[in-house]
Amino acid sequence: MSSSPLLKISALSKSFGSVQALSGVSLEIDKGSITAVVGDNGSGKSTLVKILSGGLQPDAGNIELTGHSYQKLTYRQALDLGIRTVYQDLSLDPCKNSYENIFLGKELKRGPFLAHRAMRQKAADLLEGLNIHIPDLTVPVSKLSGGQRQGLALARALLHPGQLLLLDEPTAAMGVRESEACLSILRQLRQEGLTQVLISHNLHQVMTLADYVYVLRSGQVIGHSQVADLSFADLDQLIKTGEGHMCQDIEGGPHA
Repeated sequence: MSSSPLLKISALSKSFGSVQALSGVSLEIDKGSITAVVGDNGSGKSTLVKILSGGLQPDAGNIELTGHSYQKLTYRQALDLGIRTVYQDLSLDPCKNSYENIFLGKELKRGPFLAHRAMRQKAADLLEGLNIHIPDLTVPVSKLSGGQRQGLALARALLHPGQLLLLDEPTAAMGVRESEACLSILRQLRQEGLTQVLISHNLHQVMTLADYVYVLRSGQVIGHSQVADLSFADLDQLIKTGEGHMCQDIEGGPHA
């Protein structure tokens, strides 16, 4: 374990009325790693992502990023701190085209007018660098495939590079070929040093892509491990039953 993780979450809790979505969640994310967070529906995974991205405010706990502590984050704070998020619903405007979606809310202007040519060129360069293939950037997003839309959401998140990328079920709506293309991009980003937190139901992807994994159950961390030290069967059993061969003492981090 690194002496100073990029991200450290301590005793994070969040409830919605009588529903306890997160209860004392603690985890650490090493710089340059891919850390998966897995668990059944309702385990608290998406709530965790929304808190880290500033979309929700926790009831208690602490978020430490690059040595600085925060009791909560706003959306603007998260962006300023270099946290980028790709949500499960992608949050794309289906009526706008590819480059318009990439620059949505961050449009380039030339005087009072939108700089369409500049945005289109910058979008093309960004997509090429990520090896995302969208032949015509002027086609409405509603006409694109699931894989192309996912790639577009990823490109939008990386328009202004950050230090932490949060991915909520990045291949949920994709076929096998599109999923592998997306995972290839994530591997490329890891090689470039981008730290990633991956929320996924696909345990085969977790086992082949992630460095570390945390398991959530009913809003609590019930186990964590280096993926290299874990079998698929152990991970699957822990998610389904709450029992398995994974480290239960989370104070030392995922790879103590």
